[in-house]
Amino acid sequence: MTYPHPIIAREGWPFITLAFFVALLMHACVGFSWAWPFWLLSLLVVQFFRDPQRPVTQQPNVVLCPADGRIIRIETAYDPYANRDALKISVFMSVFNVHSQRSPIDGSVIKIKYFPGTYLRAAIDKASLKNERNAIILQSLDNHIITSVQVAGCLARRILCYVRTGEMLARGQRYGFIRFGSRVDIYLPLDSKPKVSIGEKARASVTILAEL
Repeated sequence: MTYPHPIIAREGWPFITLAFFVALLMHACVGFSWAWPFWLLSLLVVQFFRDPQRPVTQQPNVVLCPADGRIIRIETAYDPYANRDALKISVFMSVFNVHSQRSPIDGSVIKIKYFPGTYLRAAIDKASLKNERNAIILQSLDNHIITSVQVAGCLARRILCYVRTGEMLARGQRYGFIRFGSRVDIYLPLDSKPKVSIGEKARASVTILAEL
């Protein structure tokens, strides 16, 4: 599959350009001794918007992690988007993680639900239902339902989703991006078998979250 966002996410270029322009202007006006914090900030913006190509795990009957981050929740919970009891796995993304989201399965998008909300710290439990969020409900080729929810954090101010209802996604296919700190909640069939543990670091399209 051709990867359309090599190395740096397209969402980042306006921020990167602005940061480097400000750093360059400060350097020209007052010298490096005053400008170095702005150069450092520019480098941090670049690292935030990095978006490298990833190998995609091809093992059958598994759900892949849709985002980079740390596993913070594995629990039985109610999926309010697909109206069912489910196994919920939450992935917290710090500002140092890659922030693009990728499809956890091969399947079709059967519903998309967006909710405006607050900007609580993404790691806390109530952020799942209080913060701004966007849920895509996927149906796998063997009819399993997987819900992947982009949740904004305290710094995030925009959730981007590029897919539409009825669209077919391949596992590992990039479908969205969240700016500046966030989490992703994944709701799986109740009888799914978790393959990660709390505190574990996960990589999008590489780490297996669960077996179906």
